[in-house]
Amino acid sequence: EIAEKWARVTPGRSSDYAAGIDKPKKDWEASAAAAADAWADGVTAAASEGRYEKGVKEAGTEKWRRKAKELGVNRWPAGVSAAKDDYEKGFAPYRDVIERITLPPRRPKGDPANIERVRLIAMALHEAKVK
Repeated sequence: EIAEKWARVTPGRSSDYAAGIDKPKKDWEASAAAAADAWADGVTAAASEGRYEKGVKEAGTEKWRRKAKELGVNRWPAGVSAAKDDYEKGFAPYRDVIERITLPPRRPKGDPANIERVRLIAMALHEAKVK
């Protein structure tokens, strides 16, 4: 009965959801940043107690598949479109790193020297990420 009421009533509350986004009681960025230590403590505790693995096993592959197909497939196009500018901004520093790398010449397919090209890119991208 509770779940039925929740499923019936909650979708009609989208205007309340939007209002909460427009006028939150506290600033999201400031509150999230202030909670960084609590987040780290919680994640560490959950990991050390095996709660992540337990939750994954409890949900199971079938729930993941069902939800991904029922919700994810339909939301995918709009989500990708809405994320275009954020994707561009987030990837730009790595694109710039890749463009600045001077790679040794490409060798024939299968030549172990080609791995050096991969290593140089991996090192440069890692350095940019942890900077």
